[in-house]
Amino acid sequence: MFELDHDLAQDIVDRAMAILPCNVNVMDSQGLILGSGEPERINTRHEGAQLVLANGRIVELDSEAAKCLKGVQPGVNLPLMLDDRLIGVLGLTGDPQQLRTYAELVRMTAEMLLAQRHLQIEQQWRRQRCDDLLALLLGGSGESPRLVDEARQLGLKPQLPRVPCLFELEAGPPGEALSAWLTSRYPDSWCVSPARQSLLWCRPASVALDEVRLIERLQRHGWQVQRLALGSVAQSLEQLRRGYRRVRDLLAYGREVVPGERVLSLSRYRLPALLWRHRNDDALDELLEPLQRIRAKDASGQLLATLRAWCAHDGQSQACADALGIHRNSLRYRLERIAELGEVDPLRLEGMLSLYLGLQLLPAE
Repeated sequence: MFELDHDLAQDIVDRAMAILPCNVNVMDSQGLILGSGEPERINTRHEGAQLVLANGRIVELDSEAAKCLKGVQPGVNLPLMLDDRLIGVLGLTGDPQQLRTYAELVRMTAEMLLAQRHLQIEQQWRRQRCDDLLALLLGGSGESPRLVDEARQLGLKPQLPRVPCLFELEAGPPGEALSAWLTSRYPDSWCVSPARQSLLWCRPASVALDEVRLIERLQRHGWQVQRLALGSVAQSLEQLRRGYRRVRDLLAYGREVVPGERVLSLSRYRLPALLWRHRNDDALDELLEPLQRIRAKDASGQLLATLRAWCAHDGQSQACADALGIHRNSLRYRLERIAELGEVDPLRLEGMLSLYLGLQLLPAE
């Protein structure tokens, strides 16, 4: 429930006294002075305000009436209302007959300030609650019907299909600022900032997006996107949570293995990202051993480049040779050399698959 505080009360006083030639007091719902042009009166009880609070109406006090009350000077005391609720009192010191018109204008301004502050607090609470809900929904503990229902009530639309996109920012404004920018331009987006320079953006699947142009646009606004990992369409919260884990793995893979790639799509790197997640498994060392033997004897990097081209062209000799700018006989010689050093034959399907999987874990040089 919204209540007056010292800062807001003093703000009302300062604004009013910049225009009016009289002292102004603002009291809370208990008649305690929270803001005043006379600092020594702050935190004292105002019995005139208590009369306003008890009767819910304007109380005017002349000199004689003021003498009968404690902590009171002649003036006009008016109720401050917010959403039809009496939350405080506005007091102007002076001759009531001269202050009536001013008092109503000041009260109107004060109530506008109250309404504005109330709205700001509600919006701030809503943003914070939405952030908390999204963290729960995406973190694996937010499947309960109560949380999903609250998300619907807050307008988060948890039923919408979404695509997880994970930004890694090099410099510029923090992830929170990027979150505000994205949600203002792409309605129904979800944004969670796992760290200061990263942001998970769950955009609605209906949004058509040119990732390269988006990165260029963000750069013009001051965000330096080091890389962006794109997931697949998620039809449910569980799929979205899995998608978040996938793009997180994909981003880590891109950082270590293909650092030159700014846009990483799960559809392109699904298998490498899966392997990267299990890179510390001893069994994967077997995939890297043949490549390590080849690299040890391949000072120029020619053989590994040939092997990458061979896998990229699905073992098609002429297409691979053309891409490398060499004769097919030269390609055959290199492949034989690869088989000799790695003890795995890239001309056989099993050997090619084994070498291909190992290449996905080997950082590009």
